[in-house]
Amino acid sequence: MLSISVSFARPISRRWLAIVTGLSLAFALSATPGSDAAKPPVVTVIVRSSGAFVAGADRAVASLGGTVVEQLSAIDTLVARIPSDRIQALVQVPGILSVTPDAGVQLLGTVDGVDPNKYPGSWLKVAHNTHLIEMWQKGWTGKGVDVALIDSGVAPVEGLAVNVINGPDLSFESQASNLTDIDTYGHGTHLAGLIAGRDSSIQPGHEDEDVDKAFVGAAPGARIVSLKVAASDGATDVSQVIAAIDWVIEHRNTDGLNIRVLNLSFGTDSTQDYRLDPLAYAAEVAWLHGIVVVVSAGNSGSGASQLNDPAYDPYVIAVGADDTKGTDDPKDDTIPSWQSRGNSVRHPDVVAPGKSIVSLRDPGSFVDAGNPTARLGGSRFFKGSGSSQAAAIVSGAVATLLQQRPGLSPDQVKALLMNTATPLPAADPVAQGEGLINLHNAREAKAPTAAEAAQSWPQATGLGSLQQARGSIVATDDGVVLSGEQTIFGDAWDPVAWANATWDGTTWSGGSWNGRTWSGDCWCANGWAGRTWSGRTWSGNAWSGRTWSGRTWSGRTWSGVGWSAGDWGSSDAPSALTSSGWAGTIWGD
Repeated sequence: MLSISVSFARPISRRWLAIVTGLSLAFALSATPGSDAAKPPVVTVIVRSSGAFVAGADRAVASLGGTVVEQLSAIDTLVARIPSDRIQALVQVPGILSVTPDAGVQLLGTVDGVDPNKYPGSWLKVAHNTHLIEMWQKGWTGKGVDVALIDSGVAPVEGLAVNVINGPDLSFESQASNLTDIDTYGHGTHLAGLIAGRDSSIQPGHEDEDVDKAFVGAAPGARIVSLKVAASDGATDVSQVIAAIDWVIEHRNTDGLNIRVLNLSFGTDSTQDYRLDPLAYAAEVAWLHGIVVVVSAGNSGSGASQLNDPAYDPYVIAVGADDTKGTDDPKDDTIPSWQSRGNSVRHPDVVAPGKSIVSLRDPGSFVDAGNPTARLGGSRFFKGSGSSQAAAIVSGAVATLLQQRPGLSPDQVKALLMNTATPLPAADPVAQGEGLINLHNAREAKAPTAAEAAQSWPQATGLGSLQQARGSIVATDDGVVLSGEQTIFGDAWDPVAWANATWDGTTWSGGSWNGRTWSGDCWCANGWAGRTWSGRTWSGNAWSGRTWSGRTWSGRTWSGVGWSAGDWGSSDAPSALTSSGWAGTIWGD
């Protein structure tokens, strides 16, 4: 398919209109009445329209005496020939976003071997499936909004070079300075790209124009605050995730931070009532403190009667995966068989693209080394499927809405996304929730009032069992299982003291959580402040072969989560998935 080979020429300016109009007038004055020369010149223009007005753009061109030369439907654009004196009228047609002089049309090269116009799970396809590209066209890119990502860290690869800062490293690798903050697993980098990736070649205000020739995440203007909790094998404990959530609550506005969104693509198979569960309580407290908590629903298959913990807490936004079939039309979309369905009481609230989604590769990481078939194009991209990816896209979408309307509460954001989602007629009605997020509808819709959006579910207390919150997620050190009512420090878990401190935002004191400081130097006071990728490099297997000096969890295994080599491959059958952990991402098709 043909596409524009350069950044689309800027939307037509008064100066360009004056030139064209002047040329038309000169032709008219110098021509003999009735001669062909009296007709205004016909010029080639590029017409961009909103997604809902593609067919209308064709009709508008025809009604003004023009003809359509080429349809670029993947980017809601057409090339037309039109009399120069009718350009002004075309610009003013509702639904027409811009009319630009043709800069020449030629075959477009791929982005590191990936043609985003053709690959079903590309960032360009996602932008159209969700109508996020229309948010960018209006200038809503998530600028000024920070998204906390509690995951396996983020690698400083191209596309994440300028918009990531680090919170504390709470992982088992934090004791090794050469591994601090770095994503040795690969999951966090993939999600960070989907949330707020942005190639350095893209200039502000050009996201929608450059999306077919550079990588762009859902909220390219937002910033990622990365909290690493998982090691190179994905290992983490519920107490580490809770500590990370506590940090986000307490530091959401510290030293210039503006954390309005929390992405948690982690979940356990706990069956404990959400009203008692500590993990669900921590997520809910973040929500009630003004942070939109976006959680992956889980990938335990359609037979699962419950969403993952904490997605089963009804306050948060539980996100399921949508298989778009590679088309822009939601009528053929389905919910993958591996997607957690939940039940009639609690199921995914919305869905987002989650099948074979392209994002940034973390070279040499655990999942990269174990899944070479998931690499795409040259060396930059990696494809994965799961509600993890879907949740990341929704987190970015929320950031764009919060830039547009910063006064929205988490309840209002959730209601707005659900009320404006596109139902999927061919998909499981329970598993899809309200349907596929639609940022065109959300942007245009009147936000529900605080009273209309207010959720009145029974609030959690967090006074239940930490061990039950783990479900089958078990960390083992040299055969010794971390279990029972104790944290990773071995301290006895005091649910009452912790629950009160979480609500008050006092679990952290300097570099200590609940009175304990992680051995090493990574939970130190202000150790996170202002850290960026400055001076970082990342090439090939940058982490492999490194030693974990001072590591206390030598010989650790990670049972229950299923992140062994046999569980990560190119299959998308339910047997290749786990019921818990980092939402059981499938790397590959």
